[in-house]
Amino acid sequence: MARQPRLDLPGIPQHIVQRGNNRLPCFLDDTDRACYRQLLREALLATGCKLHAYVLMDNHVHLLATPPEVGGTGRLMQQLGRRYVGQFNARHTRTGTLWEGRYKACLVDSEEYLLRCSRYIDLNPVRARMTDDPAAFPWSSCAGLCGLRDDLLLSLHPVQHALGADHYRALLSEAISDEDLAVIRLYLQQQRAYGRDDFRAMVEAKTQRFASVRPAHRPARSKNANR
Repeated sequence: MARQPRLDLPGIPQHIVQRGNNRLPCFLDDTDRACYRQLLREALLATGCKLHAYVLMDNHVHLLATPPEVGGTGRLMQQLGRRYVGQFNARHTRTGTLWEGRYKACLVDSEEYLLRCSRYIDLNPVRARMTDDPAAFPWSSCAGLCGLRDDLLLSLHPVQHALGADHYRALLSEAISDEDLAVIRLYLQQQRAYGRDDFRAMVEAKTQRFASVRPAHRPARSKNANR
């Protein structure tokens, strides 16, 4: 059975995750990360996608990006993924796949939903206990969004621009609730539309696709249910 295409609309941000195969590392050192970041910049320029947040963890990558047209995100990830795998394999004298299947992506509403995703991404190294200060992690958008360094990868979303660096730093000091973490992960896993009810309704009207998440677990079957 053919897989359905991802929900995809021009001008709507997407939260993207791509993981290493079998959860193995996709970056072995900082040279790998620097290579990925350079290739990401080139892919952004080639596709016209705008990047609002990112983090390069050991075995996965998160991006928050807006495509200019339908298919823009797919072209971004295809160009980036293929070029990086080729350089990674050549540098480490290996062959075969690096990524765990297709990347996952969900559409993201504006205002608090976009900011919540940005915080989720920038706080990844803190949750992984790689650092106590997210702005000190050199392989994320955090320092750039906090106004602590220039980051040529980033294009501020209007919501981020209106918030400002000082207020974003303040937001980072507020913990994301376990409930919000679970919701973000569920929408990303199921590749739906993360936002308000009217946002999901708009996505469904334009894509003719279901945009809400389904229950994470199926309800237990009754002992009397047909087998």
